Amino acid sequence: MTAGSERPVLLVLRALKLGDLLVSVPGLRGLRAGFPDHELVLAAPKWLEPVIPLVGGINRHLPTPGLDGPIPYTGRVDVAVNFHGKGVESRTRLEELAPEHRIGHRAPGWAGPEWDDTLHERERWVRLLNWHGLPGRPDDYRLFPPEVSAPVEGATLLHVGAAYGSRRWPVERFAGVAHELRLQGHDVLLTGGEEDRGRATAVARGAGLPDSAVVAGRWNLSEFFAAVAAARLVVTADTSAGHIATAYGTPSVVIFGPATPEQWGPPEDGPHVVLTDPAVRHGDPFADLPDPAMLAVWPGHVLDAVARLEERGTAQEPRHLAAP
Repeated sequence: MTAGSERPVLLVLRALKLGDLLVSVPGLRGLRAGFPDHELVLAAPKWLEPVIPLVGGINRHLPTPGLDGPIPYTGRVDVAVNFHGKGVESRTRLEELAPEHRIGHRAPGWAGPEWDDTLHERERWVRLLNWHGLPGRPDDYRLFPPEVSAPVEGATLLHVGAAYGSRRWPVERFAGVAHELRLQGHDVLLTGGEEDRGRATAVARGAGLPDSAVVAGRWNLSEFFAAVAAARLVVTADTSAGHIATAYGTPSVVIFGPATPEQWGPPEDGPHVVLTDPAVRHGDPFADLPDPAMLAVWPGHVLDAVARLEERGTAQEPRHLAAP
């Protein structure tokens, strides 16, 4: 991609996954406010294209699959922003663009704050901007309304998929939750990607749900966003479904395994409940088996959390299970 206007260019690197994009929204909003006259170019994977307009303020999406090759941009870059991470790979890709100014964490050739592993991701990028004298608020994470109609409204979505085994809550536990929620009158649908259809089908069979309850792989990304925004409730592991529910204020129960809710979880003052047991967490996100912190959560815990959300409309209960 080449420069397309006379405006100064602000290029932001975030060549990661959907959840990573959603937790960076407060930072992207802060950049838009801090550089109102710049053309804001977001370097992110091509498949995220339907989501980019929902953030607001992004002028161009630069399809960027990762860090294996140069960022595909030709032309002057006035400000380069590293929202990708702290490593030498991301810094090198941005330095190759020869920007006039750099915004990132402290590193050779980069002024900025020290990286802090304890921060929530929504806070991390706002803190970076604030250090550089730019605006930004961690609570500015809501998305614009979806641009398509929801395929269903008022459904309870059980998102049964996850990219790695460490975040895959057992099928039989999802089935137990789905069965009970259907008895309570919920319109239960089982979501995920095409690769999750087998898990979703097994959950449906275990719960006694009809085949029509399996919608994994049937909706495109825009439709999925719209369905979450219009849902009654979302039950998910720590996946993008939880971040979408946060972005639209949809009540959610989020089961955490290897990652910590302190870094990746929903806001504590929203209609969300986090379930996990930090005392037994292994913390390996690429493990083949579910993290023990996730296996400490049983269907009864989820159903109790749903009841609290339904009764009170918000999640003010403790966010962690007691250690066994």
